[in-house]
Amino acid sequence: MAITINTGDLKTILETTPSTQNILLVGKHGIGKSEIITRHFEDKGIPVIALFLGQMSDPGDLIGLPNKDEKTGKTEFMPPYWFPMDDKPVVLFLDEMNRARPEILQSVMDLSLNRKLAGRSLPAGSRVIAAVNDGEEYQLTDLDPALVSRFNVYFFSPTVGEWLFWAKQHGIDQRVISFIEEHPDELEKNVDINKGTFDKTPDRRAWVRVSGLLQSVGAISDMNRLAKMITGVIGARSASMFIQSLNQSRMITAREVLADFAACQQELATYTMPQIAVINEGIFQTLELGVKRDESETIGRNLVRYIRWMLTGGRQEAIAHFASFFEHATYPNANAYIMMDCREALTLINQMINDL
Repeated sequence: MAITINTGDLKTILETTPSTQNILLVGKHGIGKSEIITRHFEDKGIPVIALFLGQMSDPGDLIGLPNKDEKTGKTEFMPPYWFPMDDKPVVLFLDEMNRARPEILQSVMDLSLNRKLAGRSLPAGSRVIAAVNDGEEYQLTDLDPALVSRFNVYFFSPTVGEWLFWAKQHGIDQRVISFIEEHPDELEKNVDINKGTFDKTPDRRAWVRVSGLLQSVGAISDMNRLAKMITGVIGARSASMFIQSLNQSRMITAREVLADFAACQQELATYTMPQIAVINEGIFQTLELGVKRDESETIGRNLVRYIRWMLTGGRQEAIAHFASFFEHATYPNANAYIMMDCREALTLINQMINDL
């Protein structure tokens, strides 16, 4: 079994692994593998070439087509459409590797070991990164142990908190975010292969589609029809829970706490520990996204009030949970804001940590 890593771990691995070593990511579909890899390297000016091996029907799609050299009379392979011809390094992202035909995988053997395809070398400094799905619900090809041995293998499983942070950055509907904050186990569910091909369960991509539906239909009055639409995306059970949450009073958000703690205090007093935990991480996520200069004083003041509320109320479990995000630097930008722009909060957090 491969070691499990989260998004932060993956970014460190991408940053520090030498280009001569190959990386293989194992994980569910729709968890952001290709997006993270593409953004990481393109931000450095290194193009990422994604090849979906499961869609290739012939080795020629990967290595190029044979062509007779009229001068030598020998057969050569013409470079495929994707091959870099400017001698600048690239990242070759081999997606769906364990959906590929065996003859395609034979070509990957040479590529992963020697950085060559049909005798043509990738530019110096190029990287090979592959991704595979894992689980009984997928129709997969077994990989040769000799091929797997040429990769550093990691099981990629982003945390719910990392997805929520991403969702807030990318404009996912607040109703979806609030629901996943309250029901983190609903972010993704394994498919029950005994229920048939078309049984739907939620996953990260599906919740993005639910967000798109909510934003496109606006304030739809026919909840029955909305429920049917959403059921087609995440399945009956999860859709029922989500629709029920839309009909109930929503939780206050961390941003609301930071904007006006006094207005939230009475409701906060009724919250259970899991709900407070949602607020705690939401505060760090909000700070991580950045604090505008004209908001800094208000946010800092309300942050201090929230921390004092936990301290004076003897909410030890909530205090320990809040302090853990600071201690482990889970959200470094949030820590930087507290240390540089909200020293009173820093003093209180240090008090929290010392008293634990």
